[in-house]
Amino acid sequence: MPTGVALRDVRQQLFDAAERVLFRGGANGLTSRAVTEEAGVAKGVLHRHFEDFDAFLVELVRERITRLDGAAADLRVSAGTGTVAGNLTTALIHLFDPVAVSIVSLIIFRDELRARLRRARPGPGIPVLTQAAGVITDYLRDECEMGRIAADADVDALALSLIGGAHMLFADREAGPPSPEAVDKLVNAVIADVVQRRLL
Repeated sequence: MPTGVALRDVRQQLFDAAERVLFRGGANGLTSRAVTEEAGVAKGVLHRHFEDFDAFLVELVRERITRLDGAAADLRVSAGTGTVAGNLTTALIHLFDPVAVSIVSLIIFRDELRARLRRARPGPGIPVLTQAAGVITDYLRDECEMGRIAADADVDALALSLIGGAHMLFADREAGPPSPEAVDKLVNAVIADVVQRRLL
């Protein structure tokens, strides 16, 4: 990179580059060199802004978790409209975009990253997936209060089932993302009981 070129928001530039690398090549292709080359900056730039590569990854994951707030707001606004299955299918397809799936893989396979994330946000589960389950739980609770699913529905268990099942569907990068029909089939299987009992 030429000297004297001002970098506008270097951190965001690096995060955006990392997401492009993850989108193209998944977690295996994400290295500090790949990020700086994609960002078009010198190799030392990342280490001037972050203690080490895992510190960079922690902030990348935090950025992704922050975005879940927007997804949560969109999903909760949909409560009471359309169908519960349709709303959940749309939300899961959005939540499990290729970058999010790759970030989950990073968290699972990088012990130091997972340890740092747990120190920052203590709690069970895998960061990103745990927050995504929370998004689904809040939505299901809203639908429960509106009478569109059974009042005694275990929304926490339903959310875990939906997130776990969706992760299985989306995790295989080689096969590509599942069809909307496959996601819809999973959703309907998980929520069938609470929707039917609401009608009784």
